[in-house]
Amino acid sequence: MNENVPVPEALRSALAGLLDGLPPSQAAQAVDRLIANYRGATQTHAPVLRDRSDVAAYAAYRMPATFEAVRSALAALQDAAPDWAPATHTDIGGGTGAASWAVAEAWEPATTVLDWAEPALAIGRELADASGIPVLRAVRWERARIGTALDLSETDLITVSYVLNELTVQDRQALVDAAARAATGAVVIVEPGTPDGYARIIEARDRLIAAGFAIAAPCPHSAACPIEPGKDWCHFSARVSRSSLHRQVKGGSLAYEDEKFSYVAAVRVPAVPAVNRVVRRPQIRKGQVLLDLCTVEEVLRRDTVTKRHGPLYRAARDADWGDAWPPAE
Repeated sequence: MNENVPVPEALRSALAGLLDGLPPSQAAQAVDRLIANYRGATQTHAPVLRDRSDVAAYAAYRMPATFEAVRSALAALQDAAPDWAPATHTDIGGGTGAASWAVAEAWEPATTVLDWAEPALAIGRELADASGIPVLRAVRWERARIGTALDLSETDLITVSYVLNELTVQDRQALVDAAARAATGAVVIVEPGTPDGYARIIEARDRLIAAGFAIAAPCPHSAACPIEPGKDWCHFSARVSRSSLHRQVKGGSLAYEDEKFSYVAAVRVPAVPAVNRVVRRPQIRKGQVLLDLCTVEEVLRRDTVTKRHGPLYRAARDADWGDAWPPAE
């Protein structure tokens, strides 16, 4: 492999190499347990990933989805702050480093991955070395307890992806507060696109705002979320190519799946959020497109774009869930 290989392709190739020799039944058993943890409310004081087979299964099953979700969140951050680029990056609870692969595609910072599971760090290092991408090969992998005892050095960008759901309330609040103190540029937090995941994102969003951050994405504002608690939740979708392990475990035949996720990108640097954000999949009907929007006016609104809107109608037909609206000219 070489540094000219696109990051997503390099990740697929590195994961394929990782699975060589791992019995499918062993991988499937590990994945079943990890899915139960991922979907549940299990909060633990021990690493979720226990050994190499756990980590290999996790990496093959979850890394592509985590990569695509973080990639989408970072793209929204880049749209809001196109002139900013982090020189340093810390990935908290980064496991095998999926978020770091997404960051390496967006920028080329010096990255440190912190996690308490040594097997995850070891395989993360192995995958990064196999990438052929210099910025990934240069990543530092450090063992750290994620929670109230977390001590972070100052850094431009902090990412926290699919970690808060593994922590107690006290530990996740401490993690967000530590990230707010250490990040000089931005904090990006990603959680599963479930009501509980959204609730954790809102809690983190509120703490970041209280610490002096502004919201760059997905929200068009830093005011209170207009979604009524318990009635709905804000989440988005990223298309993920399915690996052979995905198909073995799920018994599916499609070559892709859609990863639902919630996120917040908060900044201390200048940023211009989207005027409106498409918060549901657009509904395309004969001669019109219905767009559900979160707006800069701090309310939810449905816009109907028809053929009489000319170029805007064509743009609406191409709009996707999570896009800024209207599109930049």
